[in-house]
Amino acid sequence: MSVKEAFQKKLQAQLDEWEAEINKLKARADKAGAEAQLEYYKHVESLQAKHKSAKRKLDEFKETGDDAWEDLKAGMENAWSDLSKGVKSSMSRFK
Repeated sequence: MSVKEAFQKKLQAQLDEWEAEINKLKARADKAGAEAQLEYYKHVESLQAKHKSAKRKLDEFKETGDDAWEDLKAGMENAWSDLSKGVKSSMSRFK
């Protein structure tokens, strides 16, 4: 397995984990009262948009050649950092 493939698998696993966390948050929102639901759904929508952006970055990354993937790595890491912070913040806020 190449370094690129290993990095890609790591990113995909993390993306899958965050998707599960977002789904948990959405499930909590579905069970919350009307006022709390608005707050929950606002966060869920934001996280889903960030997740979609990170997924697009991963898809771009998968299409790059072995020589060019390092160029995309910084953008990937920024998208991952943004999504990670959002998921952690929302999960701790809505325990």
